[in-house]
Amino acid sequence: MALRLSLDTSFLIDLQRERLKSERDGPAHRFLRRHADAELFLSTVALGEFAEGFADTEDAIVRAVREQHTLVAIDEATALTYAGILRRLRRSGRLIGTNDLWIGVSSLTHGLAVVTANPEHFRRIDGLHVIAHREQGP
Repeated sequence: MALRLSLDTSFLIDLQRERLKSERDGPAHRFLRRHADAELFLSTVALGEFAEGFADTEDAIVRAVREQHTLVAIDEATALTYAGILRRLRRSGRLIGTNDLWIGVSSLTHGLAVVTANPEHFRRIDGLHVIAHREQGP
């Protein structure tokens, strides 16, 4: 079975920056080459965050991102899981950003690993498989 990956906005931004610089050996491109057989998913929250960086949501790049990934919408199961995880994180004083929480919970609910440049945030979500696409320093 192919690896099922949910791409965080940080990954998409890195990928776009690498494309703009014609840097085909950056961490995002290397990650995609290493996982060429993976199924790629995208939370609608991550899509919204990414599209915010463009003047027109019908920009060719935004359209390509929408077309090249299976979109994961927030459904009832995701919303209810979100509520429980948010409650636990708040009680423990370990909150993460709202959008990261939605992206992480969407990934968890749909059995996807999340690919991110911010693994420390997403690792606060118990049970979520988190993959850092950038090499980690010492």
